[in-house]
Amino acid sequence: MKKIRVFISSVQSEFAEERLVLCDYMTSDALLGRFFEPFIFENVPAVNYPVVSVYSNEVEHCDIYLGIFGKQYGFEDSEGISPTEREFDLAGLHSKTRLIFLSNDADIDRDLKEQMLIEKAQQLLVRKRFNSPLELKTAVYVSLIHYLEEKEFIRTTPFDATVHTRAV
Repeated sequence: MKKIRVFISSVQSEFAEERLVLCDYMTSDALLGRFFEPFIFENVPAVNYPVVSVYSNEVEHCDIYLGIFGKQYGFEDSEGISPTEREFDLAGLHSKTRLIFLSNDADIDRDLKEQMLIEKAQQLLVRKRFNSPLELKTAVYVSLIHYLEEKEFIRTTPFDATVHTRAV
Protein backbone atom coordinates (compact mmCIF):
# COMPACT_ATOMS: atom_id res chain seq x y z
CA MET A 1 0.00 0.00 0.00
CA LYS A 2 1.22 3.48 -0.91
CA LYS A 3 1.58 5.76 2.09
CA ILE A 4 -0.50 8.91 2.41
CA ARG A 5 1.79 11.92 2.09
CA VAL A 6 1.27 14.71 4.63
CA PHE A 7 2.82 18.13 3.99
CA ILE A 8 3.27 19.85 7.38
CA SER A 9 3.38 23.63 6.96
CA SER A 10 3.87 26.63 9.24
CA VAL A 11 6.06 29.68 9.56
CA GLN A 12 9.39 27.96 10.15
CA SER A 13 10.50 30.04 13.12
CA GLU A 14 7.18 29.83 14.96
CA PHE A 15 6.37 26.11 15.05
CA ALA A 16 9.66 24.39 14.17
CA GLU A 17 9.61 22.15 17.25
CA GLU A 18 5.94 21.23 16.78
CA ARG A 19 6.58 20.21 13.15
CA LEU A 20 9.47 17.99 14.21
CA VAL A 21 7.37 16.40 16.97
CA LEU A 22 4.47 15.75 14.57
CA CYS A 23 6.79 14.28 11.94
CA ASP A 24 8.38 11.95 14.50
CA TYR A 25 4.97 11.05 15.93
CA MET A 26 3.54 10.15 12.52
CA THR A 27 6.48 7.92 11.68
CA SER A 28 6.81 6.22 15.10
CA ASP A 29 3.15 5.69 16.06
CA ALA A 30 2.08 2.10 15.34
CA LEU A 31 -1.09 3.11 13.47
CA LEU A 32 -0.11 6.42 11.87
CA GLY A 33 3.25 5.03 10.76
CA ARG A 34 1.50 2.34 8.70
CA PHE A 35 -0.46 4.88 6.69
CA PHE A 36 1.26 8.29 6.68
CA GLU A 37 4.50 9.69 5.33
CA PRO A 38 5.05 13.21 6.70
CA PHE A 39 7.08 15.90 4.96
CA ILE A 40 8.73 18.82 6.72
CA PHE A 41 11.12 21.23 5.08
CA GLU A 42 13.75 20.62 7.77
CA ASN A 43 14.33 17.12 6.35
CA VAL A 44 15.22 18.34 2.85
CA PRO A 45 18.97 18.06 2.17
CA ALA A 46 20.87 20.91 0.57
CA VAL A 47 19.90 20.76 -3.10
CA ASN A 48 20.41 22.96 -6.13
CA TYR A 49 16.73 23.85 -6.52
CA PRO A 50 14.83 27.00 -5.62
CA VAL A 51 12.89 26.74 -2.35
CA VAL A 52 9.64 27.57 -4.16
CA SER A 53 10.01 24.66 -6.58
CA VAL A 54 10.75 22.22 -3.72
CA TYR A 55 7.70 23.13 -1.63
CA SER A 56 5.48 23.45 -4.72
CA ASN A 57 6.45 19.96 -5.84
CA GLU A 58 5.84 18.54 -2.37
CA VAL A 59 2.41 20.19 -2.09
CA GLU A 60 1.44 18.95 -5.57
CA HIS A 61 2.38 15.37 -4.65
CA CYS A 62 1.00 15.27 -1.11
CA ASP A 63 -2.39 13.91 -0.16
CA ILE A 64 -2.90 16.12 2.91
CA TYR A 65 -1.81 19.69 3.60
CA LEU A 66 -1.53 20.18 7.37
CA GLY A 67 -1.22 23.88 8.24
CA ILE A 68 -0.30 25.24 11.66
CA PHE A 69 -1.17 28.93 11.92
CA GLY A 70 -0.12 31.23 14.75
CA LYS A 71 1.04 34.83 15.22
CA GLN A 72 3.63 35.24 12.49
CA TYR A 73 2.96 35.57 8.78
CA GLY A 74 6.62 34.98 7.99
CA PHE A 75 8.86 35.80 5.07
CA GLU A 76 7.15 37.55 2.16
CA ASP A 77 8.12 37.13 -1.48
CA SER A 78 8.27 39.96 -4.03
CA GLU A 79 4.45 39.92 -4.20
CA GLY A 80 4.10 40.18 -0.41
CA ILE A 81 2.88 36.60 0.06
CA SER A 82 4.38 34.10 2.50
CA PRO A 83 5.36 30.53 1.55
CA THR A 84 2.76 29.26 4.04
CA GLU A 85 -0.03 31.10 2.22
CA ARG A 86 1.30 29.98 -1.18
CA GLU A 87 1.33 26.36 0.07
CA PHE A 88 -2.22 26.68 1.43
CA ASP A 89 -3.47 28.13 -1.88
CA LEU A 90 -1.60 25.55 -3.97
CA ALA A 91 -3.07 22.71 -1.91
CA GLY A 92 -6.54 24.12 -2.58
CA LEU A 93 -5.81 24.51 -6.28
CA HIS A 94 -4.85 20.83 -6.45
CA SER A 95 -7.87 19.75 -4.36
CA LYS A 96 -5.76 18.39 -1.52
CA THR A 97 -7.30 17.65 1.87
CA ARG A 98 -6.41 20.66 4.02
CA LEU A 99 -6.29 20.35 7.80
CA ILE A 100 -5.78 23.65 9.60
CA PHE A 101 -4.73 24.01 13.24
CA LEU A 102 -4.85 27.42 14.87
CA SER A 103 -2.86 28.39 17.94
CA ASN A 104 -5.06 29.98 20.63
CA ASP A 105 -2.15 31.69 22.35
CA ALA A 106 -1.46 33.61 19.16
CA ASP A 107 -4.74 35.55 19.29
CA ILE A 108 -2.97 38.53 20.85
CA ASP A 109 -0.54 40.49 18.66
CA ARG A 110 -1.25 38.40 15.56
CA ASP A 111 0.28 39.76 12.37
CA LEU A 112 -2.41 41.38 10.19
CA LYS A 113 -1.56 39.24 7.15
CA GLU A 114 -1.62 36.09 9.29
CA GLN A 115 -5.09 37.09 10.51
CA MET A 116 -6.19 37.54 6.89
CA LEU A 117 -4.81 34.08 6.00
CA ILE A 118 -6.70 32.58 8.94
CA GLU A 119 -9.92 34.31 7.86
CA LYS A 120 -9.43 32.96 4.32
CA ALA A 121 -8.98 29.44 5.71
CA GLN A 122 -11.99 29.78 8.03
CA GLN A 123 -14.22 30.71 5.10
CA LEU A 124 -13.25 27.50 3.33
CA LEU A 125 -12.62 24.92 6.04
CA VAL A 126 -13.34 23.84 9.58
CA ARG A 127 -10.21 24.51 11.58
CA LYS A 128 -9.21 23.23 15.01
CA ARG A 129 -7.79 25.41 17.78
CA PHE A 130 -5.08 24.23 20.18
CA ASN A 131 -3.48 25.65 23.34
CA SER A 132 -0.37 23.49 23.68
CA PRO A 133 1.86 21.16 21.67
CA LEU A 134 0.15 18.20 23.34
CA GLU A 135 -3.30 19.48 22.29
CA LEU A 136 -1.97 19.97 18.74
CA LYS A 137 -0.63 16.42 18.65
CA THR A 138 -3.95 15.03 19.89
CA ALA A 139 -5.97 17.13 17.43
CA VAL A 140 -3.77 16.03 14.52
CA TYR A 141 -4.18 12.39 15.57
CA VAL A 142 -7.97 12.71 15.69
CA SER A 143 -8.05 14.41 12.27
CA LEU A 144 -5.79 11.80 10.67
CA ILE A 145 -7.85 8.93 12.10
CA HIS A 146 -11.00 10.64 10.79
CA TYR A 147 -9.31 10.87 7.36
CA LEU A 148 -8.52 7.12 7.46
CA GLU A 149 -12.13 6.31 8.39
CA GLU A 150 -13.54 8.66 5.75
CA LYS A 151 -11.36 7.09 3.03
CA GLU A 152 -12.18 3.61 4.41
CA PHE A 153 -8.58 2.67 5.14
CA ILE A 154 -9.81 1.66 8.60
CA ARG A 155 -13.29 0.76 9.82
CA THR A 156 -14.93 1.11 13.18
CA THR A 157 -17.87 -1.17 12.39
CA PRO A 158 -17.68 -4.93 11.80
CA PHE A 159 -16.97 -5.84 8.19
CA ASP A 160 -20.28 -7.73 7.81
CA ALA A 161 -22.23 -4.70 9.05
CA THR A 162 -20.56 -2.29 6.64
CA VAL A 163 -22.44 -1.18 3.54
CA HIS A 164 -20.28 -0.80 0.46
CA THR A 165 -20.40 2.74 -0.96
CA ARG A 166 -21.42 1.45 -4.41
CA ALA A 167 -24.04 -1.00 -3.17
CA VAL A 168 -27.56 -0.27 -4.34
